[in-house]
Amino acid sequence: MKFREIEAFDAFMKHGTTQAAAETLAISQSMVSRLLSGLEEDLGFTLFKRKKNQLAPTEEAFIYHASVQRLMASIRDTQKDAEAISNNQLGNVVVAAQPIFCDTFLLDVIKRFKERHPNVGVRVIDAGLQELLKMIDNNTCDLALGITLEADTYGASVTRLGRCAARCIMHRDHPLARETEVPIASLQNQTFVELMADSPLRARVDYIMQTIDIKRNITAELRNMRGVCALVDRGLGIAVIDPIAELLLQGTAVVSKPLDPTIEWEIALLTSKNRPLSNVANAFSNEIHREIDNLRQLGILNAL
Repeated sequence: MKFREIEAFDAFMKHGTTQAAAETLAISQSMVSRLLSGLEEDLGFTLFKRKKNQLAPTEEAFIYHASVQRLMASIRDTQKDAEAISNNQLGNVVVAAQPIFCDTFLLDVIKRFKERHPNVGVRVIDAGLQELLKMIDNNTCDLALGITLEADTYGASVTRLGRCAARCIMHRDHPLARETEVPIASLQNQTFVELMADSPLRARVDYIMQTIDIKRNITAELRNMRGVCALVDRGLGIAVIDPIAELLLQGTAVVSKPLDPTIEWEIALLTSKNRPLSNVANAFSNEIHREIDNLRQLGILNAL
């Protein structure tokens, strides 16, 4: 059984004559007749009654055509899918990212991506650094956004996007809010709101504070930066944050100051070394790069 035979049969059943089927398929009428005869032979049952060079479908032909219509509809859907994939309009993108990125600039990335690719599904998973690295290694996500603080990259290819310098935030009524920049030594005995101890940024801050013997009064620990900023806004203490978190401060009573000396790291885009990106994942990656450029222009990120 050949697809061209099925196509000729479908055209005949829809249009009623070999001539009309031939015109639809842009082939000769005699070719349609040969294709229909070939299909009958392949199937092993009679599709047509022949009278005076005219074909009349049998009951079996009508039954079989119902199946053929389902097949042709499936093929048309497959063709549409192929066109959509070619135009980056079909598929799914799975992105793993640290929570601060999910709460901030990644939202704008998703919005613009969906405007350009409305039929592509996007799934974002907020994950700690080690978890998202494992997801890249296990091929359970297409892309990951993380930082390069003490990161073991497993099987990931790393594209560095921009350089971060930590910020110190406090309520605008806090004495440190009058400083142009905050000397780390002035953090001695201050009340802090902190990320949990398994955060790479928290680990770096802890190391620096221990190195220069700065003691802090940690009043609360949270798993995400949004909560840290919210408690600082409520006057519970100060915090050292990722500069991306400044995007969460609009409309709050929190002010942000640079630290002296600085604490720096890089934002990185991670992909698998063993699995190429799909077209839609590449398109999502391009949107990330555009948004990183915007953050540089806003002064939130520094160039590499």
